[in-house]
Amino acid sequence: MSTYAEDIYNRLAEQIIHGQLQPGQKLDEQGLAASFGVSRTPVREALKELAARGLIEFQPRRGAVVTQISLDQLADMLDAECEIEALCARLASQKMNALEKSLLQDLYEQGKDASARGDRKAYWAINQQFHDLIGRGAHNHTLAELMRDLRTRLAAFRQAQPLENGERLTRSHDDHGAVMRAIVAGDPETAYTVMRDHNARLAAGVLQLLRSREQDGARPYATLYATV
Repeated sequence: MSTYAEDIYNRLAEQIIHGQLQPGQKLDEQGLAASFGVSRTPVREALKELAARGLIEFQPRRGAVVTQISLDQLADMLDAECEIEALCARLASQKMNALEKSLLQDLYEQGKDASARGDRKAYWAINQQFHDLIGRGAHNHTLAELMRDLRTRLAAFRQAQPLENGERLTRSHDDHGAVMRAIVAGDPETAYTVMRDHNARLAAGVLQLLRSREQDGARPYATLYATV
């Protein structure tokens, strides 16, 4: 992608992830070009990349539309993410070098400070770096790409856990401690198990929330996007 296209992609992806652009919403190519102050070419490039990542889809007579994901599809994706991240954690415990392990420990400590302050924005930024480092630390490009793509598509959903802010951050950070210690100790089976349990718990919370809203007749994503 060109520099302009990459910038537009990043900004639109962030808006989708944070619910500013909601499922089913149409993305007008001409309007986006005017909004970003560019020609339609980089916008078209960015939209193609968003579609390749599964964040939007091209529909007949409507054009680019933010993807709507059913609860069954979401459950499948969350389950795949659990397994792929757990596998990355297992490989990271075997393949991370000393510098990478030190960086992981540093991120854990930074997360501890953000969690103690209740700084949700800072914590989630550190959280992203923590998981990205584990993906890279697996030293398997294919798995790292799969993990990154799934986390991009599921970011808003994973942050929609039905917990109070302080409890959410504390529990997430405690899980990260267990993952970090297993990786640093070179314990692949524990690293796999604690990472999978971490993601499985979060996934179960998200699905429970959205299914309860669907049963109540509300739009499933309404609460989700209000919490991001």
